[in-house]
Amino acid sequence: MTDTATDVFTELSTWLEKNWDPDLQVGEWWERLGLAGWAAPSLPEGAYGKGLGRADSVRVQNMIAEFGALAAPGGLGLLLAAPTIATHGTQEQIDRYVRDIVTGQKAWCQLFSEPGAGSDLAGLQTRAVKDGDQWIVNGQKVWTSGGHVADLGMLIARTNPEAPKHQGITYFAFDMHQDGVDVRPLKEMTGRAMFNEVFITDAVTTDDAIIGGLNNGWAVANTTLAFERAGLGAGGGSAAAGAATPGTVAGDLDKRAGDFVSGGRRRGGGGGGPASMFAAAGGMLNELAKANGKIADPVVRQDLMRLHTLNEIARFSNLRSRALKAAGQDDIPGAGNIAKLAMSDILRLTRDLGLRILGPLGTLHAYDPEEREKLNAATGNPFIGMVTELALFSPGPAIYGGTDQIQRNIIGERVLGLPKEPNKDRELAFKDLPKNA
Repeated sequence: MTDTATDVFTELSTWLEKNWDPDLQVGEWWERLGLAGWAAPSLPEGAYGKGLGRADSVRVQNMIAEFGALAAPGGLGLLLAAPTIATHGTQEQIDRYVRDIVTGQKAWCQLFSEPGAGSDLAGLQTRAVKDGDQWIVNGQKVWTSGGHVADLGMLIARTNPEAPKHQGITYFAFDMHQDGVDVRPLKEMTGRAMFNEVFITDAVTTDDAIIGGLNNGWAVANTTLAFERAGLGAGGGSAAAGAATPGTVAGDLDKRAGDFVSGGRRRGGGGGGPASMFAAAGGMLNELAKANGKIADPVVRQDLMRLHTLNEIARFSNLRSRALKAAGQDDIPGAGNIAKLAMSDILRLTRDLGLRILGPLGTLHAYDPEEREKLNAATGNPFIGMVTELALFSPGPAIYGGTDQIQRNIIGERVLGLPKEPNKDRELAFKDLPKNA
């Protein structure tokens, strides 16, 4: 650890001692945390951050959690919108949008995928048509995480159908509370509804909400996707996001901050939210295998070790990226894509291993809170529901943030220099390209 990093962590420890108060409202605490640069320390200093590397930022998050303070506001605002706007936005846009993200005042969603533009995102057909200093938006988005609690969206829309499909796209900050925006939940096989479809009819955005320049949205969107892959990839490690939800819709900003934390050196405070089941999966499966005798099964033992090994390889890959950055060198080409693929492999193995350990109990699943309580009471094992939910959810990460196939294409074409499939999508105007029926 460098002397500079040591100074930063000492500064954080002192700051927490002076500023954390469980009796503050969530919004008040997040304002202190965000404006001091601790909510998103990886952001530049001019964008409400401290310019720290990813690994040091993760340590900051862990220190806040270990202290017993409420973690920074989670969600796609902090993960994707803030770093994208810090990279491509003007200082006025940083002050307008990023400030409300790091202080938890506004929640964001990602309006990228469409029914006909998932793997081929550049084939999107949502249109934004110029009308004075406004843009009139029409189209449909799908798989929109957190759309039901979002105040703003990262919208990419086609602004020039005469240009090739990658060139006529613009990236907007988009108000989710206006007329003409209809958010409909998509219930998953887990029983939850993380994702939504969004219908946009004659909604409005403005010139000053364009991030990164007119018709330059593909480059800006790729920045967002890079942050998404880095955030979702295996090996990065992170503290669990705060149990409170940012934004005006969820209604948590006026609640007592101490009621959303547990453990650590809490001075007062109440019960907190659940820990991330993904972060705890390896240890949970070890304990389940010990409890039901499956730990003696040599195949189970081998796969538990394989799971541990994959997680360690991912962790060491992240440390290697950190060391390269500290030495002033570029990261390994394709590192984010490799991390994303590793995460998919880890979750698939966790699914298969977890169900093998549970045996017939793996056929039981609860689809709402009342059913979860009944299942826990009947089995006496609250981990069963966690394993089955993870198993049902496991196909998702191999799709969102760019499918595994997309990650392999990027590695093949952009890292290894393999030839692309022949097509004319970078030459023909988008309006002249054949469309799926």
